[in-house]
Amino acid sequence: MKRKHTNPIIFALDVGSLEEAQWFVDELKDWVWGFKIGKELFTWMGPKVVEMVQAKGGKVFLDLKYHDIPVTVAKASSMATKLRVSMFDLHAFGGLEMMRMAMEASKEVARKDGLPPPAILAVTILTSLREVDLQELGIAKSLEEEVIYLSKLAQMAGLDGVIASPLEIETLRRACGEDIVIVTPGVRPKKSLQHDQARVMSPREAVKAGADFLVIGRPIRDAANPLEATKEILKEIE
Repeated sequence: MKRKHTNPIIFALDVGSLEEAQWFVDELKDWVWGFKIGKELFTWMGPKVVEMVQAKGGKVFLDLKYHDIPVTVAKASSMATKLRVSMFDLHAFGGLEMMRMAMEASKEVARKDGLPPPAILAVTILTSLREVDLQELGIAKSLEEEVIYLSKLAQMAGLDGVIASPLEIETLRRACGEDIVIVTPGVRPKKSLQHDQARVMSPREAVKAGADFLVIGRPIRDAANPLEATKEILKEIE
């Protein structure tokens, strides 16, 4: 699952209709690694939006951040695998057993059905959170320490990687090694605003720091010409 000299951009398909989603997939499918389908679109459209992206030749990162009792998350992971998504995620705060059962359930379904096993990623600390937010939640560790702790827990569970702020990439590489897949939101071209992400970095900086994939939404989606904006980001990375 590690990115090796391929396009690192995952476009966040955070739109409100199937028609709009189809337009973005047609426009960008040859210029991005794949498409992130999150809670908004999946809640409205369900599996058919995943199938639409795949029918057009696109890869899917199913970003539903599963977080529940282990059995429930294991069953959800089985269903995500049956949907043939290329990656999906869950919350590391669900604990070691939850993550391990999710991984085992996914691999078992893939083996039985002859499907490629998706990469499973752990959400560490949301990029909207700051140090003070962790303190409000009763977490005594520093933000960086908590990200490392949760990432190592995900590795112990057998997960493929983590979703983490670009500001933690280098630290994660040192702590967890080169094999862990790092998917990074909170990436903004230099000229873009930060919006609702508290810990951000430019695409070039994030890749240089060691990110495998970059989740990018608004800078492309809200651009006057989304395709040209995507090409500009690729050029910036190169």
